[in-house]
Parts: sequence; C-alpha cells; structure tokens
Amino acid sequence: MDIIYTAERHFTAEQLQKLFLSVDWLSGNYPERLLKALNNSDTVFTAWDDDTLVGLINAIDDGELTAYVHYLLVSPDYQGKNVGSTLVDMVKEKYSDYLYLFLVAEAPPLIDYYRRLGFEHLESRSVMAISKP
Repeated sequence: MDIIYTAERHFTAEQLQKLFLSVDWLSGNYPERLLKALNNSDTVFTAWDDDTLVGLINAIDDGELTAYVHYLLVSPDYQGKNVGSTLVDMVKEKYSDYLYLFLVAEAPPLIDYYRRLGFEHLESRSVMAISKP
C-alpha cells in the first residue's frame, strides 16, 4: 500500500462525502458545502490510495501565532496504518513556528491518541460552541 500525501486540493465533493460518511461525520451530508469549506481553509493535506481519498486534515490559522486543526479523519480501512499521524506531522511541521496549535478531541479515546502525537490536554480550558445540527 503506497499512500500519497499532498497539499493539492484536487478532491471532489463526492470523494469528500464518501470519506466523511465513512466515519459517520454529519458534515458528510453536505458535500458541496464541505468542498467550499475545505477550499477556503488555510491548510489542507490529503492522503490517497491511487484515486481513493483515504485521509484528510485541515487547519485554519491567523497567519502568525495560532492555528486550529478542524478536521482529521481517516477511512476506517486505513486506520491504524499511520495515515492520521503522518497528516498530523505535516500540520505540525507547517505550523512549527506558531505559538499555538489547537484541536478538539471529540471523544475520550482521541485524547490519548493526540497525546501520543505531542498534544497536551488543557484541563484549564473548555471548548465552547454554538451547534446547528
């Protein structure tokens, strides 16, 4: 299995939808909006197995100090094969000069995963959101 990683944004709405729905993410139900959102993100790295989109990470940044990882997802068939950690390493490299690189771990098992990748759990901070399902 040769996974190709790229910063090129040559994905389609259908490819995004398939990837996002493979991990049961609600945003996969809005493929055109998802495509627009990712094309407007500051950073997007993708992982490909031939012409199949198997992983994606994106970040939004202020251009100088702070970046936020919004999405990190890997198709279930490719989980546990270092696809996610490679994508995170790419983002960490890009933002290595920034003071902060934040992300939200939405499930307790992800906290341990992100800790292994160098993130720390900030108990002194709380995630706040307005959500419109």
